[in-house]
Amino acid sequence: MRTVVFGIVGTVMDGGFNKKRHERWRPTVSIALQAAQPVDRIELLHDASRPDVAERVASDIRVARPQIEVALHPMAWRDPWDLEEVFGLLHDFARAYRFDPVREQYLVHMTTGTHVAQICLFLLTEARYFPARLLQTSPPEADASDPAVGRQTIIDLELSRYDRLAARFERERRDARTLLKAGIETRNAAFNRMIERIEQVAVASKAPMLLLGPTGAGKSQLAQRIYRLKRERHQLKGEFVEVNCATLRGDAAMSALFGHARGAFTGAAEARAGLLRKADGGLLFLDEVGELGADEQAMLLRAIEEKRFFPMGGDKEVASDFQLIAGTNRDLRIDARRGRFREDLLARIDLWTFRLPGLADRPEDIEPNLEYELERLSGQMRLKVSLNDQARARFLQFATGPEGRWRGNFRDFNAALTRMATLAEGGRVTKVEVDEEVDRLREAWRDAPVGGPGDAEGQGAHGALAAADEICARVLGPDALADVDRFDRVQLAFVLRVCRTASSVSEAGRALFDRSRERRSSVNDADRLRKYLARFDLRFEDVRLRLW
Repeated sequence: MRTVVFGIVGTVMDGGFNKKRHERWRPTVSIALQAAQPVDRIELLHDASRPDVAERVASDIRVARPQIEVALHPMAWRDPWDLEEVFGLLHDFARAYRFDPVREQYLVHMTTGTHVAQICLFLLTEARYFPARLLQTSPPEADASDPAVGRQTIIDLELSRYDRLAARFERERRDARTLLKAGIETRNAAFNRMIERIEQVAVASKAPMLLLGPTGAGKSQLAQRIYRLKRERHQLKGEFVEVNCATLRGDAAMSALFGHARGAFTGAAEARAGLLRKADGGLLFLDEVGELGADEQAMLLRAIEEKRFFPMGGDKEVASDFQLIAGTNRDLRIDARRGRFREDLLARIDLWTFRLPGLADRPEDIEPNLEYELERLSGQMRLKVSLNDQARARFLQFATGPEGRWRGNFRDFNAALTRMATLAEGGRVTKVEVDEEVDRLREAWRDAPVGGPGDAEGQGAHGALAAADEICARVLGPDALADVDRFDRVQLAFVLRVCRTASSVSEAGRALFDRSRERRSSVNDADRLRKYLARFDLRFEDVRLRLW
């Protein structure tokens, strides 16, 4: 195959018109002098305002190696340090060039040109606009016999060929995901996929993120870990600022978020900066963002879009460049349709939305979370906290079974373990403490909504229906949901939760029909579940896709 090199003429390192120029190392000319890597053609891109330098370099190459073809391509950039301009011209050149990878192999010379031009060439090669490998040249050793030749290195951007580099990148990705999961080896496949997506978005984007999920599902903790990840990557320099919007009302809300000027209201003796300014350069987590009032929502929208806002009672704008993560257990789309939440604000924070499942929806993760909490409690109580084998088996049987409602999610879970560890002699939890805690949880959950964690507004039957509506609307859509009876909504919601945690339709069917199947001579739980879902024009695969 013929070898073709693309490069930019360097006005300084490649330049020179005196006779001694042949005795010194010039990067572009040195490419032609390499015996180990013969070249057939050199495509020289050069500043259109300095054709003399390009023509001199081309002439010197032809004299040194007459067999090498040299083609000159003037680049009409006004400012070789303007990234957008240089990238645009090089991009246009690459798209217009007729590559012939069957007969030719290509190299892109990275040593000459401005740093901006080198970056652009790298990006275009990485994106395969240049189907090439990279070529780096460097001066010769001090004792080299020919000071004009120098050294060169070829770099292939196919990282899979560099096992150590590929392993390093994969290790960093694993470390990031481990950080987001607090080091817990979670087993729920859907939850793990969500964490992978959050890691990708957190590293690559500065756009707002929206964390949905029931109370106690860990939204605040996840937001803190996202902040730590971005801080470790040097993407944030400021503070992590957390605000529970449910605690803010009226003037106090405006003042707390946006600050106020002196004398803005009765009692405002001094000016206040506000939490948005405190988050400048950092991350602002607005938990229960759906509880903000209309005025606060309007101010927040402007602060997100323009990074500027007026403090309460002030006539001078202030600036704050923060990244936003919002959290809520409400369905903001329903709130927007009802006029309780601004649609334009929702559109602005809804670019990256992640729904955290409740603890009862990921029973396979209860055991690894148990290990994490026991270790945490051991450090907190300064003694080893553990469960003996009988106590562990009893607790996991209850916690992962149908009785494990976990209405408060991790708040209930952590509180249960704390109580057992406190009552256990020497931190060694036995079946006695577990049985007591199970009885206590049963009593506490006796009146909990059938919908389990994530109950929306209200209690009892109203809470159960609200929770059912929330999950059914995500799968059916609000219009189709309106035609479903209330009884069917609650039943369907339970089936959907089982489907969400099951790895297959057969597994979901066995969980749903575990009692009646014992009385049947012929069992096909998967078929029974498919027929039930078909009543609502659903398939098991659709349910999994729409819920995650």
